[in-house]
Order: sequence, then structure tokens, then C-alpha cells
Amino acid sequence: MELELRDLLFMFFGGLAIFLFGIKYMGDGLQKTAGDKLRDILDKFTSNPIMGVLAGIVVTVLLQTSTGTTVLAIGLVNAGFMTLRQSIGVIMGANIGTTVTAFIIGLKISDYALPIIAIGTFLIFFLKNRKANNIGQVFFGFGALFYGLSLMGEGLKPLRDLEIFAELTVSMSEIPLLGVLIGTIFTVAVQSSSASIGLLQQLYEQGAMTLDAALPVLFGDNIGTTITAVLAALGASIAAKRAAMTHVIFNLIGTIIVLLLIHPYISMMYFLQERLNLNEAMTIAVAHGIFNTSNVLIQLPFVAVLAFIVTKIIPGNETVIEYKAQHLDPALVQQSSSIALGQAKKETLRMAELSEQGLVAASDFVKTKQKRHAELTYQFEDAINNLDRKITDYLIRISANSLSTQDSAQHSMLMDTVRDIERVGDHMENIIELAEYQVTNKVKVSELALEDLNDMFNLTIETLKQAIKALDTNDILEARAVILKEEKIDKMERQLRKKHILRLNEGACEASAGIIFVDMISNLERIGDHAVNIAEAVIGEE
Repeated sequence: MELELRDLLFMFFGGLAIFLFGIKYMGDGLQKTAGDKLRDILDKFTSNPIMGVLAGIVVTVLLQTSTGTTVLAIGLVNAGFMTLRQSIGVIMGANIGTTVTAFIIGLKISDYALPIIAIGTFLIFFLKNRKANNIGQVFFGFGALFYGLSLMGEGLKPLRDLEIFAELTVSMSEIPLLGVLIGTIFTVAVQSSSASIGLLQQLYEQGAMTLDAALPVLFGDNIGTTITAVLAALGASIAAKRAAMTHVIFNLIGTIIVLLLIHPYISMMYFLQERLNLNEAMTIAVAHGIFNTSNVLIQLPFVAVLAFIVTKIIPGNETVIEYKAQHLDPALVQQSSSIALGQAKKETLRMAELSEQGLVAASDFVKTKQKRHAELTYQFEDAINNLDRKITDYLIRISANSLSTQDSAQHSMLMDTVRDIERVGDHMENIIELAEYQVTNKVKVSELALEDLNDMFNLTIETLKQAIKALDTNDILEARAVILKEEKIDKMERQLRKKHILRLNEGACEASAGIIFVDMISNLERIGDHAVNIAEAVIGEE
């Protein structure tokens, strides 16, 4: 009996592991097959809450995880691509999209799991085409999902004969809140609502649990899945916390509503099971789908109310970075090249200001090591890259026109300046990565080195700021002052390198800390060079 129990435990936990791997691997394959356009889908198709719901469904089906969609939405809210209200629509759609996994499980094709895995393996290992490899990954994950389920089912079979488990299911039937609590705890434990619902489908199929007991657990699974987003939002921005809180409130309200109507709901599911001749796994899938779809339909008209509630629960102002171009009107390209170039310059100035703010955030992270400063820097870098593409495309379209000598000179200047600002973004990202390496590997940088770094940061930020001012006002005196300041940056870098070598020789600084220090001042020196390039472009234009 002991050997049999051990084998059953191995089958259950091994099956659960294979199931989780299958979902993750299939989701990754779907994402690669669809192309890295998920963020674009959320960006373009969330103009209103209804479109947000549809976008949330599509992205969740491709990712095979509602949490992944929620995290994407959080990032877009942070970035200014999406408002909190739009993100609520996406989160609602994610709840519907996540039911697809349960419907897939309800198809009952476990007998074909191994052949499906074999097809996936063939596509991954025997074909050199990347697209075929990605499709193979989808097949392999799909097969692994069902194979893991069948192993879990075998491991769960004895539960139906255990008196203690039978008593527990009776208790959950009589006290639905107990079932909700158990479902919440298990989903939090495995960090996957798809896994906990898959387990529930197996328990119901094996006869270890009645539908009366299974449905409250199902509702608890929906609450448990919000915890992952909550954990992801801990220590993050206010926007991230609000989006995560929306997910929790949305699922809690839905669960409260359905618990008030639990007996009619159970009766309806028994009726549908009999009338539609549903198998046990599909019955749970249908119950899951009806619950989440109804929840969305009930709460969708109250998106503004949900946004208001979470804003009151989590008050405060958040730094919102506006990724989208604000001045690039396509119509102006054909109407007037001069005006279009003026608009391109306004957008370039905005991009330059983002680079300055990003450098300040990088400096704050080096000083404080607070995660939010690093996240902010990455967001600024992301925004800079986006504007780099938008402005460059806009300038290329302008170049198709016949330009005057003056317009041609300004066009060249803007093309060069945009490239320099983009490189500033790359260097500030490098600095953050170096500081993160320092934190992760617990590298101790001396106080003297930190003071030197702070001085160089201040000088570099001041130089970049002055270069942006020169660009804005076309002031040659300001531009020449930038060149003089950059010479100070070069001199400071040489001095700091020498001081660093002295500290190394005296044993006041670790070698690993020295490498980080030297790389940081090198990146700052390169930012100074790009500031000079901007200033020289202003002088050259004049």
C-alpha cells in the first residue's frame, strides 16, 4: 500500500508539473507564432472598454495566462499607452480568455497526448524553419498539457474512496464559502488558475467531488488568480497597484453575486449538463465560461465606477510617461514641409526631455537602489525608442518632398539629433543594468566612489539639459557652453579613473566594484559626447 501511495503521489505532482509546463510552453509558442504584436494589439484596440474586452480575450488566448495579460496592461498604463479605464476592459477580457484552457481540457483528447507531443518534437528538432519550430512548441505544449492531466487524474482516483475527502466535499456543498476559500488557497499555491481548474475538472470526472462542491471551488480559483497580479504590483507604481486592485475587486464582486444565486446556478448547470450531454470536464468549463462572461456583462457598464473606487482606495499621483507622439500630423507632410519639420522638431524636443528625465531617474537609482527608479528609467528608454521610430519615419516621409536648402539642413539636423537622443537612452539603460548587477551580486562600492559618481551625474545632466535648451532656442551661445561643459566631463572622467586606480591600490575598493564604477563613468562620458553632437548640430544649422 505504501508503494502504491508513493506512486500515486508521484503521478499527481509529476502530472501537475507537466501540465503547468505544457500551458507555459504552449503559450510561449503561440506568442512566437503570432509574432511579438501582443502589446500592439492592446495599444491599438482599446479605444473603449468593449474593444478592451475583445483585445484582452485575444491576448489571453495567445498567452494562455490571464495574469500575463494583466501584467501587460499594467505596463501600458504605466507607459501612458492606456488609461486605467481601458485597462479595466482588458482585465475583464482576460477573465473570459482564460476560460479557453478549461474548454480545451473539456475536449477530452488525452488518448492522443503522446502522438501530439511526438508531432511537436518532430517540428522542433527535425525542421530548421523557425516558424515550424514555434508551431512545434505549440503542439508539444498542447500534448504535454493533456498528458499531465491524465497523470493527475490517475493520481486523484483514490480520493473518491477516502471518507475524509467525501466529508470535505459534503461540507463544501453545504458551506459554499469553504469551497471558495479552498479554491483561492490552491490557486495562490500553484500560481495558476488553469492548473487549479484542470485539477477540479479531474476531481469531478473521477467522481471524487460533486458539482455542488466543485462550483464554489471554481469561484475561489477566480479570486486566487488575482493574487499573482497583486504580488507583481507590490513595490511597483501606483498605476500597477490600481490595475491589480481592479482585478481583485472585479472577481470578488462576481463571486459575491454568484454566491447569492448559488442554488439556481447549480440547478442551471445540472440542466445544461443533461440537455447538452456534457462530460464532467466540459461541464466545469461551461460553468467557468458562463461565470466570467456574465461577470463581464454585469460590470462592463460600471467601468468608470470601478476606476473611481480603485483611485480612492489607492490615492496618489503617478509619473505617467506619454509614449505616443503628440505633434506628428501626417497631413502636414503633404501640405507644408516647413511646418511638418517644425512639428518634428517639437517631438524631438519632447524626446530629448524624456532622455533628461530618464537620466535623472538613473541617477536616483544609483544613489538609492529603489526599484521604482529603475523601472521608471526603463519606461523612459522604452518611450525614447518608440519616439525614435515615429520621428524617423515621419522625417523619411518629409524627405520624399522637394525641400529648400534651409529645410534640408534642418531635416539632416533632426535626423542626427534623434539618433543622438536614442543613444543617450541606451547609455542610461546601461547604467541601470550595471547598478542592478551591483545589487544582485552584493558588490560594495565605496562612499568616495559614490560621491564621485554623483558629481559626474550632476555635470552630465546639466550638460544634456543645456544642449536641449540650445536645440529649443537655436541659441549658439548655449550650444558653445555645452561644448565647454563636455570638456569638463572628459577631464572629470580621466581624473575619476586615476582616483579609482589609487583606491584599488590602497585596497579601499573591490575589483568588481571598480569595473562597475569605470563602466558607469564611461557611459556618462558618452552621454556628454551625444550632448555635444546635439549642440554642434545647432551651431552647424546656424
